[in-house]
Amino acid sequence: MAMTASSGLAQGAGDVASAGQAERSPFLRTTELLAPYQPAKPLITLSLGEPQHPVPDFVGPVLAKHTAEFGRYPIAKGIEPFRRAVATWLGSRFQLPRPVDPESEVMVLNGSREGLFFAAISASRYVAPRKGRPAILMPNPFYPAYGAGARAAGCEQIYLPTTLGNGFLPDLDSIDEATLARTVAFFIASPANPQGSVASRAYFTRLKELADRFGFIILSDECYSEIYTREAPGSILECAGPDFSNVVAFQSLSKRSNLPGMRVGFAAGDRKFLAAFHELRNVAAPQVPVPLQHVAVAAYSDEAHVEENRRLYRIKFDFADQILGNRYGYKRPAGGFCVWLDVSERGGDEAAAVRLYRDAGVRVIPGSYLARQQNDGSNPGAGYIRLALVSDSESTAEAMHRLVETLG
Repeated sequence: MAMTASSGLAQGAGDVASAGQAERSPFLRTTELLAPYQPAKPLITLSLGEPQHPVPDFVGPVLAKHTAEFGRYPIAKGIEPFRRAVATWLGSRFQLPRPVDPESEVMVLNGSREGLFFAAISASRYVAPRKGRPAILMPNPFYPAYGAGARAAGCEQIYLPTTLGNGFLPDLDSIDEATLARTVAFFIASPANPQGSVASRAYFTRLKELADRFGFIILSDECYSEIYTREAPGSILECAGPDFSNVVAFQSLSKRSNLPGMRVGFAAGDRKFLAAFHELRNVAAPQVPVPLQHVAVAAYSDEAHVEENRRLYRIKFDFADQILGNRYGYKRPAGGFCVWLDVSERGGDEAAAVRLYRDAGVRVIPGSYLARQQNDGSNPGAGYIRLALVSDSESTAEAMHRLVETLG
C-alpha cells in the first residue's frame, strides 16, 4: 500500500500547536518524566548515547603541538590535511566507485549534528522547484536534528515508520510518487539510531535510483558505521555512482574515536551540493578550530584505537546476549551501541522507564520520545525503550541484571 503524504505527520514551519511534544528534546522529556522519583539504587545512566570509553592517547600531544593555531579563524571547508585524511580513510574503509576528491568532495563539520541540520536547509534551496509543498522524508524514530533541520527549512516533515515488520528501515516501495516528486531531501541512518539496523547495498542502490529519478538529495547519517560486532556496515557512497550525484554521507569522530566533546565530523559526496552547502555554512555555521582538525587527522590515520573501541562494545553486547537472552524481543543489533527493547507487555515505554529508574536505579529513554506520532495515531517507538551501552562493561552488565529483575 503506497504511503502518501498524509501517512506521515506533517508539521509546518508555523504550526506550533501541532508540533507540541514532538519538537521537544527526548532527553528533556525523560528528565521531566522521572523528576518526581528518586532511584532506589545507585544510578546507572543508559539514556544518553555519549561514549564513555577512554579518549585516545594521541589527542593530548597533537593538541599541545597545535595550540597556537587556536589563534586563527578556521576556514569553512576545513584545512587541506584534514580533507586529505578523510578522503584517504574513505577510500580504504569503503569500496568506492572512485577516490573522493579532497578539494571539492569533503567538508569539515562541527560534529555531524550541525551538518545534518544545515544540510536540510541547503537542500531546500539547492534542488529544482518541487511539485507541491517541498517535503523532507526521514525514518521514524529518528535523530532529532533531522526534524529540526526540516522545520527550519520550511519543509513538510514526512515520517516513514521503521518497525520490526520492515526491518527497522523505511519501506522505500511504499512511498507514493506524488510525495517523492516534492521531496527535497531524504534522511537515512545506517546503522540506525535507535534500532541498529544496517542498510544493504541493494537498499542503498534503490534509494539512489529514487533520488536520481525525482531529483532529491540523500543525506546519509553514518556516524555509527564503525561500531559493529560482526560485518562492517557499508556506505551510501559505495552505491552513488562515479560522480556521487545527489548523495552526501555524514560522519563523526564522536562514536568512532570516543571524542563526543571534540565536535568534529565531515560531509562527503556530491560536489555541486557541497559547494552550495559551503556557501551557507560559510556565513551561518560554527567552524571547527584548526587544532581539533589536526587531532582528526591523527584519528583518521589510526585504526588501532577504533578496533579497541569495538572490542569493548563487543564485550557489552556479549553480556546483553547472556543477560537479556530472548526477552523483550532483544536481538544483537548489526551496528551502533544501542539496544531496542519491546516492553509493551510490561506497561509500555514510559511506565517501564519510570519503574527502572525508581526501583532499579537504571535510566533509559522511552522509545515514543524518539519518534513522532503518525497521522493514524500510531507511534513506531511506543512500547520500546532504548539502552545506550556506553558505560563500562561492569556497570552495563549490572544495569541489565537490574532491568531483568525489575521488568521480569
